[in-house]
Amino acid sequence: MVEHSVSAVMTPPGIAKCPTGIRGLDQITGGGLPRGRSTLVCGSAGSGKTLLAMEFVVRGVREFGEPGVFMAFEETQRELTDNVHSLGFDLADLVQQKLIAIDYVQVERSEIEETGEYDLEGLFLRLNYMIQQTGAKRVVLDSLEALFAALPNEAILRAELRRLFRWLKDQGVTAVITAEQGAQTLTRHGLEEYISDCVIFLDHRVTNQIATRRLRVVKYRGSAHGTSEYPTTIDERGLSVLPLSSLGLAYEVSDERVPSGAERLDTMLGGKGYFRGSSILVSGTAGAGKTSLAAAFVDAQCRRGERCLYLAFEESPHQILRNMRSVSYDLEPWVKAGLLHFHAVRSTLYGLEQHLVALHKLTDEFHPAAVVVDPVTNLLSMGVTDEVKAMLTRVIDHLKTLGVTALFTSLTSGGEATERTEVNISSLMDTWVLLRNLEASGERNRLLYVLKSRGMAHSNQVREFLLTSEGIQLTDAYVGPGEVLAGSARLQQMARDRAEVLTAQQRTARRQAEIAEQRRQVQSEVDALQARAAALTDELRLMADEEQWRYQATADTRAALESARQTDVNGEVKP
Repeated sequence: MVEHSVSAVMTPPGIAKCPTGIRGLDQITGGGLPRGRSTLVCGSAGSGKTLLAMEFVVRGVREFGEPGVFMAFEETQRELTDNVHSLGFDLADLVQQKLIAIDYVQVERSEIEETGEYDLEGLFLRLNYMIQQTGAKRVVLDSLEALFAALPNEAILRAELRRLFRWLKDQGVTAVITAEQGAQTLTRHGLEEYISDCVIFLDHRVTNQIATRRLRVVKYRGSAHGTSEYPTTIDERGLSVLPLSSLGLAYEVSDERVPSGAERLDTMLGGKGYFRGSSILVSGTAGAGKTSLAAAFVDAQCRRGERCLYLAFEESPHQILRNMRSVSYDLEPWVKAGLLHFHAVRSTLYGLEQHLVALHKLTDEFHPAAVVVDPVTNLLSMGVTDEVKAMLTRVIDHLKTLGVTALFTSLTSGGEATERTEVNISSLMDTWVLLRNLEASGERNRLLYVLKSRGMAHSNQVREFLLTSEGIQLTDAYVGPGEVLAGSARLQQMARDRAEVLTAQQRTARRQAEIAEQRRQVQSEVDALQARAAALTDELRLMADEEQWRYQATADTRAALESARQTDVNGEVKP
């Protein structure tokens, strides 16, 4: 996993780390909190300070075998036990086993007498006793405001704060101290953050009526650490921090192809479909067929025996199942077989971080080979475009790291250019399929084309996108004079073209018949001339024969006469 490699890089030599066991926090801190030192956790009310501190102690016992002490100044042991019971933490049992010691100290202003020599000796004695009793390696003080609320003298306050932090360091324990956020400072007194070795700030903000959580490591002496604001959430498993592992860009890629669910679309994608582990964007206006194309993809993967996770933000699973049956994609058997899992919630149910954490949790539990997010544009209701893009960047990186093929649908407004998305994530996508409606001849028809597909040859042709009772069908779009025709306009143009072809064929047939007749006539004339030539040839031969005969006859007659007359030939008398 990328997370482990990032953590390894961030862990410097010479700094002993105390792992917290809190998901994500150990990664951004390079292995945990500074061991044997104090960490200040500050933030506003409800930001999760007490929970982080409690998890630090409980997970220290359960996961790392390190006992702990939790000293509370605002909540009793019973209240703390009840609060964390929903997380599966049985504090009462851990206390009974003397693995954790919990002490509730109630500080009353009326009980404090300012003598100019106010100190924390009583607190140190109680802490030392609990540390010795449990063999604690971890200590939590929750919170400083309650401890020093009754002490108005700032000079004494500063002295005792320094003394407290020094005493904790001398004990060799790893301490977590919580503090409330001040008006202009991280803490109310504005001193704690300077004397702490590590400062973690928790922020719980509300934007557009949606609550979001952030965590930031303000400082960490002697150690490299993540300095960004990290999305944080609290669920039934406790606190979760999501690091920005996408900055590494170290995930593996595959040459294997997976089908899109539409045979002709696979042909357009080099004849093989999408790359496994790639990110695919299907964008288009309302009603263009984005969900249908996503359902075709899901159906194709489930038929291969692969698990699919479907995150729906607009329709319930039952509605999706019903609607997709109308285009021949019956997804219900895959749900029953455990190959398809729907996670359907309104995007406004919780903040961006919670959606991100939910995806992490679902992928960890379900182990899908493919994920569909339909549609990502609904997330815009919870934040500005930059925040949504940052969240989706983490989603894409997380899925790529897992080798999961992810398909995202995105709604494009009708008045906007089709070659852009409202959340501006097209540059993060490996394959981008655009769907758009074409209005002509009093009807709307769907078109599909592949705008880009990295790493493969792909078609640049526009196809008519048909949703039929037999599934998705892509047909060759008919190109008219300077435009693409679809639907009835395509049929009408095809009929006109067929009529023109038929007329041309008939015209050609007539001309061929005329030429054949002319050829026959010419051939007849040729035959007559050839017959006349043959007759003339015969006549010439007869004339030659007759002339030869006359010549021979004349010669014979002459010879006969000469013989009869005994003609003197050459002076001789012949008998």
